[in-house]
Amino acid sequence: MDKIAFDDIESLQKFVSDDFSDFGDTLEVTQEMINQFAEVTGDHQWIHLDVERAKKESPFGTTIAHGFLTLSLLPKMSTLEKRSYVVTGAKNVVNYGSDKLRFLSPVPAGSKVHAHSRLVSVEAGKKGTRIESEVAIHVVGSDRPALLYSNIVLYQG
Repeated sequence: MDKIAFDDIESLQKFVSDDFSDFGDTLEVTQEMINQFAEVTGDHQWIHLDVERAKKESPFGTTIAHGFLTLSLLPKMSTLEKRSYVVTGAKNVVNYGSDKLRFLSPVPAGSKVHAHSRLVSVEAGKKGTRIESEVAIHVVGSDRPALLYSNIVLYQG
């Protein structure tokens, strides 16, 4: 695995690609997780929680995970180990923001999900090096992503 200093913009830019990495670990999205997320967030819509009603009335035939629950599971499905490089030397690494978040297909309760990512851009800025990645979360076996997310991480020396 290549070790690249966070401020070596030119070397990092060589990893910008249209191709996604291999998928990371899989994770089952259980009804219990969905229920716990609803409690924490206060989002108690029936399509997430009422199993019997969802069987009868939902176009998905079952309950589905909240989109933001799916997003929040990204750290458990880390794709970092699937990259061919590691960013080194930063004293501080912070989540700087997001440019795009799309919920493209449902995540049914009981399904398994996994993620893969690609490096979109690397830029030097006044506050440090901004690295943008695009991450796609898929229900295992589905070609269409459930979620597409572009995030920006700031590396500072």
